[in-house]
Amino acid sequence: MDDQSEEVRRVREAIAAVAVDMPPAERARRLDAAMDAARLEWRRRRQEAAREMQADGMTLREIAKEMGISFGRVRQILAEDVDDGAEA
Repeated sequence: MDDQSEEVRRVREAIAAVAVDMPPAERARRLDAAMDAARLEWRRRRQEAAREMQADGMTLREIAKEMGISFGRVRQILAEDVDDGAEA
């Protein structure tokens, strides 16, 4: 199993473990809260990686190519205010 597949497996197991013994409504609320927290952490780490590439001297276009996204999306990622989850 490659590293990416292993990461996906671990994420799926973590999701499956959230609030398993709770009533459906509470389980749904807990899953939403967990997803929101995970999404924020994902955005923080993605921005950190993009900033590291920029600090290493890569242009935004080079970063975009490396990440497999558009130049405009790289600009958005670098401009995001991920401290409170709001986008700049």
